[in-house]
Amino acid sequence: MKASFYVIKIKKNILPLIFLIFTMCLVVFSNSNLPAVKSSLTLWATSVVPSLFPFFVATEMLMHTKVVYLFGKFLNKIMRPLFNVSGEGSFAFIMGIISGYPIGAKIASNFRKNNICSKEECERLLSFTNNSGPLFIIGSVGILMYGSTTIGILLFITHILACISVGIIFRFWKNNSNNICKNSNFYNETKNVSFSNLGEILANSITSSISTILLIGGFVVVFSCVISILKASGILHMLSTCLSPLFNILNIDTSFISPIVSGFLEITNGINVISGIPCKKLSINLIFTAFLLGFGGISVLLQVLSITSKTDLSIKPYIYGKLLQGIFASFYTYILINIIPFFNFDI
Repeated sequence: MKASFYVIKIKKNILPLIFLIFTMCLVVFSNSNLPAVKSSLTLWATSVVPSLFPFFVATEMLMHTKVVYLFGKFLNKIMRPLFNVSGEGSFAFIMGIISGYPIGAKIASNFRKNNICSKEECERLLSFTNNSGPLFIIGSVGILMYGSTTIGILLFITHILACISVGIIFRFWKNNSNNICKNSNFYNETKNVSFSNLGEILANSITSSISTILLIGGFVVVFSCVISILKASGILHMLSTCLSPLFNILNIDTSFISPIVSGFLEITNGINVISGIPCKKLSINLIFTAFLLGFGGISVLLQVLSITSKTDLSIKPYIYGKLLQGIFASFYTYILINIIPFFNFDI
């Protein structure tokens, strides 16, 4: 009885214990944490802000125009049979592909707040519209990390194929639900942008976008600290040792273990290390990279959770969808590498 009481007590206080341990580790491993924080802030300021902030402002502004309505009107015949969502969902899908994390989730949440789509439709959108953008995949991963535009294009193609596959699968998510409520008056009720209110709407869009971009910066810094603590404490090395037998059975270099674990937490750091691992079969590097790009990492998951927590949307379809997208992206990358010689970089 006493033992079960202690178990319940620990369960209730697990989060405070984790936060306490994290705070202590920040002090104990400050020598390694400080460089990690500086590096992550530089990454956020030089890469994340320039690539995402303009898109945040643009999507906020577009929500005050008839663009979403036009997307819904003309693309409903594609979106409804393919993904079982209204045509307006195409706006989240297209902007999610163009701009990257976490634009798709933000638009899906905005749709729910404004009742443009039903709860079930927005949850379906969450599962496949929150994606890595071409600037990150082709520019950062392909050109900067792998030194090849072709690799960037390969990873972007398989990333999009994977997200479409997940969207088709999730068209059956809560398919029996009759909740198809939709605010048809939203476009009439919303204050549309004009020269008279341009300043007000632009200011509101910038304010909202600054809040979101600062939130992302906070997650980048925190998870850089977490990865730094795991490395400095030897936990990452222990995990690598435990997983080594599995990788040996699969005949995969064990040097991939540590960056995969890091990438599972925060994709940029993980992919950067994976791209630098010398391997005769570069396809192995690319398959792991494709999985991490599809999954997105725990950092992005928590960013999405912070956005959806302001609505009644469930995070479950997002988690299931991203795991599936990672698997599909890896599979499609393997297929294209083996059937198209142009994409085969193995020595």
